[in-house]
Amino acid sequence: MSTTITHFINGTETAGHGDRHQPVYNPATGEVTGELRLADRTDIDAVVAAAKAASAGWAETSLTKRTAVLFRFRELLAANVQELARVVTREHGKVVSDAAGEIGRGLEVVEYACGAPQSLKGDYSDAVSTGIDVFSFRQPLGVVAGITPFNFPVMVPLWMAPVAIVTGNAFILKPSERDPSASLFLARLWKDAGLPDGVFNVLQGDKEAVDGLLTHPDVDGVSFVGSTPIARHVHETATRHGKRVQALGGAKNHAVVMPDADLDLAAEHLTAAAFGSAGQRCMAISVAVAVGSAAENLVARLKERAEAVKVANGMEPDADMGPVITPHAKSRLQKIVGEAQEDGAALIVDGRELVVQGHEDGFFVGPTVLDHVRREMTAYREEIFGPVLAVVRVENISEALEVINSNPYGNGTAIFTASGAYARAFTRGVKVGMVGINVPLPVPVAWHSFGGWNDSLFGDHHIYGPDGVHFYTRGKVVTQRWPEPAELSGASFAFPSN
Repeated sequence: MSTTITHFINGTETAGHGDRHQPVYNPATGEVTGELRLADRTDIDAVVAAAKAASAGWAETSLTKRTAVLFRFRELLAANVQELARVVTREHGKVVSDAAGEIGRGLEVVEYACGAPQSLKGDYSDAVSTGIDVFSFRQPLGVVAGITPFNFPVMVPLWMAPVAIVTGNAFILKPSERDPSASLFLARLWKDAGLPDGVFNVLQGDKEAVDGLLTHPDVDGVSFVGSTPIARHVHETATRHGKRVQALGGAKNHAVVMPDADLDLAAEHLTAAAFGSAGQRCMAISVAVAVGSAAENLVARLKERAEAVKVANGMEPDADMGPVITPHAKSRLQKIVGEAQEDGAALIVDGRELVVQGHEDGFFVGPTVLDHVRREMTAYREEIFGPVLAVVRVENISEALEVINSNPYGNGTAIFTASGAYARAFTRGVKVGMVGINVPLPVPVAWHSFGGWNDSLFGDHHIYGPDGVHFYTRGKVVTQRWPEPAELSGASFAFPSN
């Protein structure tokens, strides 16, 4: 039985005024589980008005009180991890343990945001000139929007909202229309934590909602995570309308495996990194770059491990991997794999026709391994966003670096090696924003910042961590003098210097 999924505006769940709807599916069964209300212009104006009205008072609320709300939100979120994880699994399809893992990573950002009194401290310079002191501090932007993808319906909003809110902004979340229910769960937790109405809002919608936020005169900043074409559109449109923008795009993440690597370790971690969450991660490893003699033994190990992955309904406790998000995603994957085989790639493991018993209508694609992939193939060029691992063979580390650095993306990468010299040469020479050494998914911890290079990032700021604080605030520098009442001003047309 499906339910109606609504907006959350000014502290209340509301159906809004839009008369368009969109079904929400359980990818494991193919069943419609919800009917999503899509925003129209009236809803967009209403949510921005609510956020703007709340932002001034929230910005002037003491930092102590703001962080107290963050601490309460953190406790509520931690107490509801399993329930929220099941909400994610029902609409996304990832296994419950993986959904709980993404909430855990989001919690790290909440905990970082609780330390805002430290990260928001300004600077003070005493007696820069006679009787003059200078100090700096940071103030919130005002109203900020977060446009988030389907693949992490909790973690990515938590990369944005806690930092935006603790620094004094009002936040509007536009979640993916494919798995929107987690956003309302988060909204209720914020309200229960004591956040004033209007400071956290949820606007459900599609492109109309996105473009409405990008162009609205009362939205001051926009954070986005998604595909590169949309990231480019978000950055160009919002910037043209005078907004501060951080837009994280797509990825084609390579893992280099050197001949001296522990191949069992590499194969184990590459299997998890390529097929976890059905490959629907912006940090998923989709290309294994096998160097020299590592190739044959690595491919044999990858085949063995890929065939052992248990694909099932994500609610099953022993499932390793669930379905992909939509029937379109499934058919696209099948097409790309078929084209690669026709173009000469060796199909080592074929997951295209996998059927999960009892879930014949689910959107399942099994782990797939392609060997001898060439760079001109679609399977290499495009961001597949599914459980497909392409193996590219090269002769040495220099060739491996050339392969990665010629790719238009630059999100994440990794190297498996026992050599510190190889690792150092790789980390310094690769043109990618996040690098792992014997770590396949190098997602930075919360007190660093997340973001790639090249076509994986548009804008100057990475997300969360110190960059997040700087993105959601503006610096202000004050030069002050407090003369004695009887003192003459001694004003000068020159800059004071002593």
